Amino acid sequence: MGASGIAPSFAAVFGARLIKKDRAIILFSLFVVLGAIVLGRNVSLTLGKNLLPKEFLSFNTALIVISSASLSLFLANILNIPQSTSQVTVGAITGAGLYFKHFYFKTLIFKIIPTWIILPLLAYVLTFLLYRIIYPARPGNLHIHEKLFAHDKKLKITAVLMSCYVAFAIGSNNVANAVGLLFGAGIVGMLPGLIMVAPIFGIGAFLLGKGNLDTAGKEIVPLGMASSNIVSFVTATLLIFASLLGVPQSLVQLNMCSIFAVGSLKNGHKVTIDSHIAKKTFIIWAITPLLSLTISYFLLFIMHKI
Repeated sequence: MGASGIAPSFAAVFGARLIKKDRAIILFSLFVVLGAIVLGRNVSLTLGKNLLPKEFLSFNTALIVISSASLSLFLANILNIPQSTSQVTVGAITGAGLYFKHFYFKTLIFKIIPTWIILPLLAYVLTFLLYRIIYPARPGNLHIHEKLFAHDKKLKITAVLMSCYVAFAIGSNNVANAVGLLFGAGIVGMLPGLIMVAPIFGIGAFLLGKGNLDTAGKEIVPLGMASSNIVSFVTATLLIFASLLGVPQSLVQLNMCSIFAVGSLKNGHKVTIDSHIAKKTFIIWAITPLLSLTISYFLLFIMHKI
């Protein structure tokens, strides 16, 4: 899961050449752990108790759900497309719920899915509106550019801090994708689970996340210092808001929609949306949750047949 998480947290500053890959991975790992410990509880409760009835969330079911989500993410990582850990996990839990014919659809339909739709759109709109204040340069905003140029070093430091803020947000939300299931199945306690799983995100980022950094940080649109700060601030704030609500939300999609907003201002909406990488991203986003659901359903079917 960390392989997908590294892109939305540090792709902006990596694309702006403010930090090297190895240093980005170290900072990512540290702040994911911190976010998980401080704010990771609410989403873990949602995934562990509020989607699949507890009597159906056994050790074997938790193992199959996590495996299904991981296989789907692995596919996306191989294709260098940052994917949502939250959506493939919820997809896998839904597959289990469909198999057992017991699932809390109200939580999915009235709480999770609306948030999945609204927050990415909000990320796009907020980033577009904020970045439009400074881009393109024009007589009305030249004073802002002068201040930004005069505080260039502070802006670089702020950009890295914003990336750490994003990593903290990932810890508050996405670590629960693994811990919530373990907690719901009674395998680990909440806090021990968060402490155990969070560092593994760093390992995933180191082994499989470098291609995602290139995709999000360079191929969609090169990000400068100001735009990277806006992208990071908007996406992390929205994700922490989702964490407080207990909704497993995709920071990957928040971040990519925010980057698409920057691309739309620089290159136009049509050029950005019609780009090869945008089309590839949307296709993978649509396929992998369904793939996760299907794998989970059929693995449970095979396990019970055996």
